[in-house]
Amino acid sequence: MVIENIHRDAGTVKVTRKLTDWDAELPESILQNQQKLCDRRLFFSQITSIATTAALLPVIVHAGADRVNTSFLEQQPWKTFAAVQEHLFPAGKNSPGARDINATLYLKNTLDTPDMEKEDRDFILNGVKWLDAMSNEMKGKPFINLQAKGREIVLRHIEKSSAGENWLATIILYITEALLADPVYGGNPGGIGWKWLQHQPGFPRPPEDKMYYKL
Repeated sequence: MVIENIHRDAGTVKVTRKLTDWDAELPESILQNQQKLCDRRLFFSQITSIATTAALLPVIVHAGADRVNTSFLEQQPWKTFAAVQEHLFPAGKNSPGARDINATLYLKNTLDTPDMEKEDRDFILNGVKWLDAMSNEMKGKPFINLQAKGREIVLRHIEKSSAGENWLATIILYITEALLADPVYGGNPGGIGWKWLQHQPGFPRPPEDKMYYKL
């Protein structure tokens, strides 16, 4: 029993050290966006609660993914990003999930835009490495190989660190944007998010050559 406790305590120290090391990589620009992220998280929690009142919403035919090239989803880090997004925003009977709104494609497109801060991009991308390191430490396997319960445990744990909390908040931010943005940016295919929320988008909508980062 004493030996088991020593091993368990040593493991706790190693996991805690990983979280502390990750905190050291948290960019100041991410911290400056904390209020924006908090506002978006509040909004996210509000819109996800809509799924419990599905009777007020039309039944949605889930958008097909065959309209876009999703071969990149078979590569890392996008496989893990997709798994995290689907865990945070799963599909319901009458509501779209992260996969339906092309959340991973939207995230990839956003990270590839020329106005994305390099340190922000690096922080978001490196988060997958930290997540997998934590998953391997706690569960003995990468995050994508965990079942839902295991994924929840790992995500709840990284949420305890400032870097982990901000990383998850940033992922949620881009999920909400994928749900609401014009489909020209890669998310919300066919306006599936608008239809779910019964939202009428403004006009005129931007053509591909008039996307904000191309102006």
